Amino acid sequence: MPNVKLKHYLHLHFLVFIAGFTAILGELITIGSLALVWYRMAIAGVLMFLYVKLIRLNLKIDKKTFLQFSGAGVLIALHWITFFEAINQANVSIALAMFSSGAFFASFIEPIIFKRRILGYEIFFGVVVVLGVILITSSEVGYINGIILGLLCALFSTIFAVINGRFIEKHNATVISFYEFMSGVVFISIFILLTGRRFNAEFFTLSDMDWVYIFILASICTAYAFIGAIDVMRYISPYTVILSYNLEPVYGIAMALVLFPDKEKMTPQFYVGATIIIGTIVMDAILKNYKKRKSNSTSITN
Repeated sequence: MPNVKLKHYLHLHFLVFIAGFTAILGELITIGSLALVWYRMAIAGVLMFLYVKLIRLNLKIDKKTFLQFSGAGVLIALHWITFFEAINQANVSIALAMFSSGAFFASFIEPIIFKRRILGYEIFFGVVVVLGVILITSSEVGYINGIILGLLCALFSTIFAVINGRFIEKHNATVISFYEFMSGVVFISIFILLTGRRFNAEFFTLSDMDWVYIFILASICTAYAFIGAIDVMRYISPYTVILSYNLEPVYGIAMALVLFPDKEKMTPQFYVGATIIIGTIVMDAILKNYKKRKSNSTSITN
């Protein structure tokens, strides 16, 4: 049994590694962020549809639910667009460090959606995250566009995650994702057409390596990673999964330093700020888990 448990822990950290590798692919792919996200969501949506057919999952939902999933799909599309554009405007390290600031946004957005009071320690952690962001911004002012896009990326991601937390209470996660991916593709397609661009031969003409990287991004880093994350929670607690995923920026920044040493070498102040942000996220997760366990223990005692 210990070997079985170890297998699932290794699988979890492989999934976290994949999440960090997404940013590396964003750096390697040469097309614009808008087209990149269109390809990612379209290919992942098709693969998800094939998976749904394989396991014979019912995709039927009502109109209200479809509209809700569609709205979430627009949010995840905006999240990915701003994330990859942050990489284009700055680099992988900046994008991942700013993405980590989602904990700050979550401390205010989650109480609004779930109608609970804002906790004092969440405000404190939020302030600490802001200090980390300020440290990075002051030392990397040349990357200000990437920093702003990274913060927007974190905001969109947080709203999306909180809304999905509501969806998952009533609906199958795979069904949710399928409709979100497809609605994201429709949203980006409409935007492309409204801005005077066209789905012409140039749009679908990519280098061989871009095709390879995009397929890896859509299949392994999106469709497989999502299904794998759901599966691993059957064997490992959701808290451990969430805490492990907080290591995504660490893995991503470490890989970027190895693969792109010239572009990714940052000032010492950046690494101090990034450590503050990531460390705060981990502490937040640990404290939440402690309070949850204490609450459950008290309930059982009573």
